[in-house]
Amino acid sequence: MSETPAVSRRLLLGGAMATGALAAGMTATAPAATAATGPAPRRRPGQKSMIGVPFEVHRTVRVAVIGLGNRGGGMVMSWAAVPGCTVTAVCDIRADRARSAADRLVSKGEPRPAEYGGSADAYARMLRRDDIDLVYVATPWEFHYEHGRAALLSGRHAVVELPVATELRQLWDLVDTSERTRRHLLLAENCSYGRNELAMLRMAHAGVFGEITNGHGGYLHDLRELLFSDTYYTDSWRRLWHTRSTASLYPMHGLAPIAAAMDINRGDRMTTLRATATAPKGLADYRERNIPRDHPSWKETYINGDLVTCLIETERGRVIRAEHDVSSPRPYSRINTLAGSRGIVEDYAGPAPTGARVYLEPDHAGHTWRDFADYGKEYDHWLWRKVGDDAANNGGHGGMDYVLQWRTVQLMRAGLVPDIDVYDSAAWCSAVPLSAASLARDGRPVEIPDFTRGAWSARRPGLDSSPTDMPPVR
Repeated sequence: MSETPAVSRRLLLGGAMATGALAAGMTATAPAATAATGPAPRRRPGQKSMIGVPFEVHRTVRVAVIGLGNRGGGMVMSWAAVPGCTVTAVCDIRADRARSAADRLVSKGEPRPAEYGGSADAYARMLRRDDIDLVYVATPWEFHYEHGRAALLSGRHAVVELPVATELRQLWDLVDTSERTRRHLLLAENCSYGRNELAMLRMAHAGVFGEITNGHGGYLHDLRELLFSDTYYTDSWRRLWHTRSTASLYPMHGLAPIAAAMDINRGDRMTTLRATATAPKGLADYRERNIPRDHPSWKETYINGDLVTCLIETERGRVIRAEHDVSSPRPYSRINTLAGSRGIVEDYAGPAPTGARVYLEPDHAGHTWRDFADYGKEYDHWLWRKVGDDAANNGGHGGMDYVLQWRTVQLMRAGLVPDIDVYDSAAWCSAVPLSAASLARDGRPVEIPDFTRGAWSARRPGLDSSPTDMPPVR
């Protein structure tokens, strides 16, 4: 008999549910996301859009970090490495992690940050400080909304790891809270700052692909060993999402760069999403072959499909295919494909040094792929030309983590408009609850809200920015 019974038709996408209860084998039913998005909620009196609103100028950007596990613990050092940035406070429910992060900063010659931990409300105590400009949130997914919203309400800007929230009502509330507080909240979408992704974006804007018709992005990453590790994801929080949610849990890495190249929220918008899911086989099979029978995971039933695919249509008739699979044996890929009337680029497609290939008219003929290298150099984004060496030395994921951090600090110190705003963040992350809604309706399409409330059609700058310098550190 199969270890993984058929997925219930009842929608199981979760809100903020205690991972401790799940780890203990308790069952719970999370609130259902609504499939009918309905009209955009009205703004309150005095509430205004954050589109085009610059950061206020900061001589130094003072960062507080909430969540010091694998992601937050790694990023804290590279925040401190950015010129004009200092980490003033660190927080984790496990106080020893805050102490360890502070020790590592001191060992690198940085001032010791204030430490908070030991309770679930430690972050709230930290946010009462008056020496914080930016809050970076790297807690488990179910806490991102709570922590990001609290940062805004405390009067700080927020950079939140993926996804910024897991429910539509939460996404709308973050948009509204950003507008009311006049503080920016942005998704820490490091892949949007990937070197190939930014070159692809500039090629699209230069018309190299002709009229863009479709794109394909994904997060295809064999995480099975890490998901079953007793130490990597604290309390197994990430694996437990596969026991309670039938959704594309993490599609933003593939979706966001394609959406940026299509100028989503900057001349086009995503309108409908339909989702499909394969059977949930990978995690149970891996457990059967590799995990001892006394391991806590044997109390779990995995319900999320191994490969969840979202097919998204846009107002201008384009199609985006976004995929998520962390449960299958396969090499890593974000797919990163963009196609138009005059050609195509495909990333993660072969042994070339860039990993990418192109076929473009009139440059190419004969139905033969060509290496992306020359185009990558020609269309290399100014951010990589300026900070590429520092990125390689200070950040993970090929340097794109540091590019995101450097750019965020630069934007704040120079008083510029963010590349990624709360509307982009909400739109990209809406694929999580909307995929759940579509799957609950046997794959029928669901509407994607217009988080800009009608401002999507206006052209405006984004990730394809003009070159600017980091203000000097005095």
